[in-house]
Amino acid sequence: MIHRHRAALGTAVLSFTSALSAQGPSTPTGPARDYFVIVGAESIDKVSLIRFGADGATVIRDRYVGVNPTELAGPHGIAVSPDKKHYYVTTAHGMPYGRLLKYDAATDEAKGFVQLGNFPATVHVSPDGFYVWAVNFNLHGEMVPSDVSVVAADEMVEIARIPTCTMPHGSRLSPDGSRHYSVCMMDEQLVEIDTHTLKVSRHFFLTAGKEMGMDGAPMLRAASGKAMAPMSGMSHGTEPPAPGDIGCSPTWAQPSPDGATVWVACNKSSDIVEIDVKRWALSRRIPTGNGVYNLAVTHDGNTIITTNKRDASASLIDVKTGKERAKIPTTRKIASGVVVSDDDRYAFVSIEGTGSQPGTVDVIDLRTGTKVATVDVGQQAGGIDFWKSETPRKR
Repeated sequence: MIHRHRAALGTAVLSFTSALSAQGPSTPTGPARDYFVIVGAESIDKVSLIRFGADGATVIRDRYVGVNPTELAGPHGIAVSPDKKHYYVTTAHGMPYGRLLKYDAATDEAKGFVQLGNFPATVHVSPDGFYVWAVNFNLHGEMVPSDVSVVAADEMVEIARIPTCTMPHGSRLSPDGSRHYSVCMMDEQLVEIDTHTLKVSRHFFLTAGKEMGMDGAPMLRAASGKAMAPMSGMSHGTEPPAPGDIGCSPTWAQPSPDGATVWVACNKSSDIVEIDVKRWALSRRIPTGNGVYNLAVTHDGNTIITTNKRDASASLIDVKTGKERAKIPTTRKIASGVVVSDDDRYAFVSIEGTGSQPGTVDVIDLRTGTKVATVDVGQQAGGIDFWKSETPRKR
């Protein structure tokens, strides 16, 4: 482990390098505050800053995050540090491996990068800001177990690569930072890592009717020499299950704000598995939209927001009752990421789009359950994170 002193950290103004006009419609009936989110466009190697306020949603900056203009880097995961001074981007493509990139939010200066595993995807920063966790999704490699990378945030040095299972996704830490959760799309499992020992502590089998929590690491399959099947041009998570298939195909793990629960999105069975962390046992299964993909939860723990990849929608789930209180159609197909504002008022949904369509971000009012703004960004919008809200300056 790397031990070091850290000075007290203040707030910073996030800046990107070049201006980009909003390409989609905005609703000029926004809030009194300004809200800022960062979203990545996987097909054009750009990260955009969006402001949502009284004049609607607008793309106000973008930044190129590729390495070589002739090769697609594919920004996949976005994570803002807790102190708001830095943001991190996983670039999923590489020869053969991808990277984790770090940027200074105030000056837009590149602060370093580190090479990770095959197809780094979802990323999360520990609550103390010391470490960055990223899953190595291994989309284009052999159908073999992959791993989770742990990076020292200051030095941008990978300090651990922890084997988990096949196609890990949905990297999320518990609120106290003591546990890391990810899911394995091809192994029907949730994996818990003890962040102090950097070892897998427990795993949970997710298939309906066979749910079971177990201690230790899952059994890892041997290399078969079989490559991942091609996606036929489709985004992963859009494929419908075969008739009679009761599998989960988990795509996201979301701890509750109090750390007592973990919710897992089952993309194939279109429901959420709710797990009691202390008992390490199933609490219930919650039905949701077709092809549920990513999850977010309000800070008060009352509402789960889902993106539904096969349904072109987002759902608001009441945690207490497990009932869907609203389903909001998204502007385009292939809803992907979702984040919640710091005051629990709005959710921001990234949408990949299809073909030559631009990516899109929809803004959902969580009080009314309605879409209140939308703005186009680069193609294949996916990774998204909330930055801040503030009283707007005069413009």
